[in-house]
Amino acid sequence: MSEQARPATYRTFDEVEETLSPAEQRFERLRRTSGLVAGPVAAVVVYLLCSGLDEPAQKLAGILSLVIVWWMTEAIPIPVTAMLAMALCVALGVAPAEEVFALFGNSTIFVFIGGFVLAEAMRKHGLDRRFAYRVLSIPGVASSTVRVVVAFGLISASISAFVSNTASAAMLMPIAMGIIGFLAGRVSAQSDEDADPDDVRRLRFSTALLLMVAYGASVGGLLTPVGSPPNLIGRELITQETGEEIPFFTWMLLAFPVVALMFVALCLVLLRLNRPETKRIEGAEEFIRGQRSELGPMGAGGRNTLIAFAVTVTLWIFPGAVALVTGGEGEFYDTVAAHLQEGAVAILGAALLFLLPIDWPRRQFTITWNDAARIDWGTIVLFGSGIALGGLLGSTGLAATMGSGLSDLLGVSSLVSITILATVIAVVISETTSNTASVGVVAPIAIQLALAADVNPAIPALAAVFGASYGFMLPVSTPPNAIVYGTGLVPITRMMRSGIVFDVIGIVIIVAGVTTMASVLGIG
Repeated sequence: MSEQARPATYRTFDEVEETLSPAEQRFERLRRTSGLVAGPVAAVVVYLLCSGLDEPAQKLAGILSLVIVWWMTEAIPIPVTAMLAMALCVALGVAPAEEVFALFGNSTIFVFIGGFVLAEAMRKHGLDRRFAYRVLSIPGVASSTVRVVVAFGLISASISAFVSNTASAAMLMPIAMGIIGFLAGRVSAQSDEDADPDDVRRLRFSTALLLMVAYGASVGGLLTPVGSPPNLIGRELITQETGEEIPFFTWMLLAFPVVALMFVALCLVLLRLNRPETKRIEGAEEFIRGQRSELGPMGAGGRNTLIAFAVTVTLWIFPGAVALVTGGEGEFYDTVAAHLQEGAVAILGAALLFLLPIDWPRRQFTITWNDAARIDWGTIVLFGSGIALGGLLGSTGLAATMGSGLSDLLGVSSLVSITILATVIAVVISETTSNTASVGVVAPIAIQLALAADVNPAIPALAAVFGASYGFMLPVSTPPNAIVYGTGLVPITRMMRSGIVFDVIGIVIIVAGVTTMASVLGIG
């Protein structure tokens, strides 16, 4: 994927203006401008309304109101809002600088950095395209519209399990567009319906394929802690508040049933709502074979990237596998857990890319520092800020106050009702703002609400984490949604219709799946 084609995660209005219709431009201009004014107004109003709280909590409530409004409206880039919030916390005396900025030294940030560097190496050496074309070349897949859509969902979910949702969708989008360009005319020609073969925007096949790329990335990102930023944020907040750590492998065992059930729902409902115009496509398998042959044999860079990726994932999973055998006890497990910390493993894996050569005489290695510098630093900043704001919500007592207020207002006191509430709030908030941002707000409140009710806080917190990734309805809900919407081939009405169905299904699956698996695995 070229630098020009690479989608930006956080874009200003002038960067998205060309991709929007005149009506959408007017809406975006109004949304961002009104948010710029509404944010400070909301901060002042909430600050005055919270006069009964301790001063640090009162100030944090005002700052958080500003942050939420600006995150929802994208008045300024989301990571900048996050950094501004931290600066305001220090300037207004919510907490000292050492406390506010301390979490930028959190080891989980280095999990992000290492994972993003590995993802950049995959993109550079074309492993994403090789993987996608390898799956599509399985006999019988490319010739069926249904199997093409399902296969792309599997590819998107699989990549997203170890690479950020945004990067996964960005990797697959050029491949999906190439296949649409080749197959759309054949879909139209072989359809019994009156379809314009030159207007791929009107094809349900195009919509189904692109939405599957976006939704598959969001769902697959839940499978591992490193698959999506909210996973690591939520896991860190649970550790901070309860002292319990959830190992990499345990997280995978927890998430797998939820991911599997949601993926089945994606396939059934998405293909039902956007039924492809024809079932079979002639000539598709030859097209895929041609695309694979153009890639040629895998070079040293691709092999080195696979080695670094395999080493990293193995070391990530190993402590959890040992815990499964030993019950998380014993000297061997303690040694493994202490030395194979996930942040350190991620950096070791990324460092291998700078050590494994592709041309030793010329001292060329798998990636360069300039390659590594292209990673998504905005998400890293947002992650650190989200953890810091979540910690301040707890330390100032604001999360406990908000949790008890919600409990009194809605009458929720059981584990199931608190889990449902946390999931619904996370899904709703994630529809209008970053999933990373939403989990930093919802998870601390869910934890305090559970603690006040004397129930397991890990379950509603995990449900909030999962719910934050289940914003399917709008282009602004998640970066993958924005990426596919930016192609111009997904009508907003179809995205909203599909998304609202998946939001409801997702809430049910999350509540049932997280509650059941957390109990089975003894989490909390």
